[in-house]
Amino acid sequence: MSEPRVTGSPNDLTVNSGAVALTAESEIREVLRDVARKYPAALVQGQMQDISRMAFNLGLVLRCVGTGARVCDLGGGIGLFSPGCAALGMYATLVDDFNDPVNREFADVPRAVHEHYGVRVVNADVLQGQLQFPENSFDAVTTFDSMEHWHASPKRLFATALSWLRPGGILVIGVPNCVNLRKRVTVPFGHGKWSPMAEWYESERFRGHVREPDTDDLRYIAADLGLEDVTILGRNWLGYVSRRRWIRALTPILDAPLRLFPALCADIYLVGTKPHTTPRRMA
Repeated sequence: MSEPRVTGSPNDLTVNSGAVALTAESEIREVLRDVARKYPAALVQGQMQDISRMAFNLGLVLRCVGTGARVCDLGGGIGLFSPGCAALGMYATLVDDFNDPVNREFADVPRAVHEHYGVRVVNADVLQGQLQFPENSFDAVTTFDSMEHWHASPKRLFATALSWLRPGGILVIGVPNCVNLRKRVTVPFGHGKWSPMAEWYESERFRGHVREPDTDDLRYIAADLGLEDVTILGRNWLGYVSRRRWIRALTPILDAPLRLFPALCADIYLVGTKPHTTPRRMA
């Protein structure tokens, strides 16, 4: 088994001289636009379309741990989150195996974009037990839209990641909801597949969604890890980019009221705090 390949800044990295300490969402969006413009031309439009989601994700972390925080993002690929963290003044570490098709096609992005902003890039499969970070070395551990792709249980990974967090640090998990309102409406009519048959059947290794959780699953994870101050949030990013026109039309109308009921939202989040005392784990 190969060792993780680490590129970018080392453990004692200093904040990039171009980093800024901004927390207003409008300012976060502007910073993300600047980062998105650094991507290859073929990816810029997609990154620009993802700014609302990324601004929300970054805002979650900033509100909890502030600028200057040490953040480890698991499975973020070539997305905007980790360079956005670094551009906003945080010490960012990204762990990914970069084996998704888009990551392989644009293999130079981690060097050209992420490392440009000072992100420490660790090339490794997050589930293979290769990751070795010191205890209490991060203020936040995050994973967004990645867990549903994992082919094995994240139980051991999350337990290990908890040791990386300082007491009072946060774990943030963002995933698609397996029982959102749209699926409850369309599945009885035979419409609910996430990925095309060929994407699963013809691929040497399937990289699509293996298991999407729901809000009860997120609470289960939080209880297993002994997290405190647990919050479950709901948003509806997927509705805005749905292939179905009627879903795109309804999403701006339903988005705000649905947030009051995360169990019905398309995208769900767990935010929990590592206790200052050793938590009791579930059996």
